[in-house]
Amino acid sequence: MTLPRRAFVLGLCATATLPRPAAAQGFAAWIDGFRREARAAGITERTLDAGLAGVGYLPKVIANDRKQAEVARPLGDYVATAASPARIDGGRRALDRHGRALARIERQYGVPKQVVTAIWGMESSYGGFRGSLPVISTLATLAYEGRRRDLFAAELLAALRILQAGEIGPDRMRGSFAGAMGHTQFMPSTYLAHAVDFHGDGRRDIWGDAPGDALASTAALLARNGWQKGQPWAVEARLPDRFDLALTGRVHPRPAHDWHELGVRAADGGPLPDHGPGALILPAGPGGPVFLIYRNFHVLKTYNYADSYVIGAGHLGDRLAGGGPIRAGYPRNPWGLSDAERVALQKRLNAGGYGAGNPDGVIGEKGRAAVRAYEAANGLRVTGVPTRALLDRLR
Repeated sequence: MTLPRRAFVLGLCATATLPRPAAAQGFAAWIDGFRREARAAGITERTLDAGLAGVGYLPKVIANDRKQAEVARPLGDYVATAASPARIDGGRRALDRHGRALARIERQYGVPKQVVTAIWGMESSYGGFRGSLPVISTLATLAYEGRRRDLFAAELLAALRILQAGEIGPDRMRGSFAGAMGHTQFMPSTYLAHAVDFHGDGRRDIWGDAPGDALASTAALLARNGWQKGQPWAVEARLPDRFDLALTGRVHPRPAHDWHELGVRAADGGPLPDHGPGALILPAGPGGPVFLIYRNFHVLKTYNYADSYVIGAGHLGDRLAGGGPIRAGYPRNPWGLSDAERVALQKRLNAGGYGAGNPDGVIGEKGRAAVRAYEAANGLRVTGVPTRALLDRLR
């Protein structure tokens, strides 16, 4: 479908340093250059005319790109929102309404219907907020801005391939501030790799009101990335007193028997279930929830890499399957460090070249890996445990 060509649309951005005409000219010139690249990559002139007609620069997209909810909020707040009473209720209604389709998807792909529904709830509130921004303009804006130019230029090219295949017209290709689309917020490249035609109508329609294609595509993605049927993503665990925290972290998986011998129990005090080798993670420090994670934890990370997202989605799925709330509370100062101290530790590790990630005060597995790297490089016992003594040593 070809849309009528109209002038480039440029909104005013508070952080912009270029005057409006110069910014408009720069964006238009970038589009011209991208158009040549897309043509060389096999995108037809007809598709380019249709897809780039009226493409516009969207300043709000740039502002939103600076926000990373999964890594900027305390885990307790994030999980409370992910598995809020309203979202649990909405998920139960979605399971009832689409039960037959979800059961068929589970049989076909081996991914529990509650997990698929949880991702649906996390991504779009069960289809209620699928995004209304034009995907082509969103991706063009992010690519033009340049911070992750190659990533978003590739996504823009993928979006044009979707148009060229006739899956959808440009007017219906709407999505989020990051260019993610549909009920379960697929990026265009993810769509090309994993979207399926569940309804059998010849199109993989993740945008429309009927969610079947999107839900099946989500299950297909997880299955293709190694989802283990019958295995949970994690179980909540309890550590014994004076447990050696150096044994925790994603890099130290052990069989359930070994953890039992070390005194680790299920959160209710009973024996750990045996779902194969698992690793203990402390996403809010030893005073917060402890999770024994399995292969499916890592599979969920192929959907969204943030540990907080995986924990939120995984826990929501557990609740939809009839599980209870997380038993442990969340400490005010994870790892016994204040917000400012955790940020300072991340900054000092980064300054030393140890790659602790964005200094946001949330010390997860990446931060712990940085601590391990520092300890190994400096002849210390390798624990991966962030402490005030380590912070002082890094001054």
